[in-house]
Amino acid sequence: MYACIDLGSNSFHLLIAEWQDGRTQIVERFSSIVQLGEGVPLTGEISPAAFTRGIDCLREFAAAMARHPVRRYWALGTNALRLARNAPEFLARAKELGIEVSVISGQQEAILVYAGVLTGLPTSDVTRMVIDVGGGSTEVIVGRGEVRLVTHSLLIGCVSWRDRFFKVLPSDPAALECLLESATVEAEKVFAMVRDDVLRYPNAEIYASSGTAKMLSLVCQQCGYSDGDISRRALQKLKADVLACAADPERLLPGLKDRRKDLLMPGWAVLTGLVRTFGLEQITFSPTALREGMLDFMMRKGTDTALLDGDSLPRISRQPTL
Repeated sequence: MYACIDLGSNSFHLLIAEWQDGRTQIVERFSSIVQLGEGVPLTGEISPAAFTRGIDCLREFAAAMARHPVRRYWALGTNALRLARNAPEFLARAKELGIEVSVISGQQEAILVYAGVLTGLPTSDVTRMVIDVGGGSTEVIVGRGEVRLVTHSLLIGCVSWRDRFFKVLPSDPAALECLLESATVEAEKVFAMVRDDVLRYPNAEIYASSGTAKMLSLVCQQCGYSDGDISRRALQKLKADVLACAADPERLLPGLKDRRKDLLMPGWAVLTGLVRTFGLEQITFSPTALREGMLDFMMRKGTDTALLDGDSLPRISRQPTL
């Protein structure tokens, strides 16, 4: 058995799988909303509370791996561990638990996300655009088959946008709507930096992965605004519900988990800013992402992150995972 650990700025994930004859079979999945990146862009450090949550989660992951005959694991840290001054202390504590973590660049993260999304898609030479809105960064990748055409990692995510815009919410409905629009416009400015690169491939299939996309696709579907995909029209219809949910601490939308409620407004702002900037009408949610890309890459190439920096990816398996 093999394991992959993804230490994101919002959530930590553990994937334990078997690999036989080039196929993956998922044995167990674990996810925990740690919010390691909470406050990091503002303070430059992982907060004591987030530090403790992260180490506690890794302790649980270590126990989970001990219950299985895990032959090899790969643990990667992303944006929060790229930025935080006290990241070395966190990595040292993780190592004491028996988990050695490598911190990857934004571009390397983007490549593994793209590889992970491809594992869930049929083999094709069509151009595909993959968007991964994380807690602290958003990866935007355009590729054709296993060849990367555009790769960007941008400093915008649901946790960092929450901390920047939505830590204190105004009680006045008009002011709340103005705040949401301001956050969306600022998101547009970030994505505008890579707009020309992305729009060189106007006919790409569009996929979005990870928690923010999953949350918004499910809420749009449960509210009756879509069939499971994320469309510009559905996001616009959802806006009134997002504002009403933010104004009422007791209100929950269909499909929205209570532990993700604080990320609904920033997630909506980030993804709406993206679809406005790139002129996207519809996005398909991908259930596979970074950790599936990690597993596939580890089994084919090992764990040398320097191998991620080429223009092409290793052969990617596309058998369905369980």
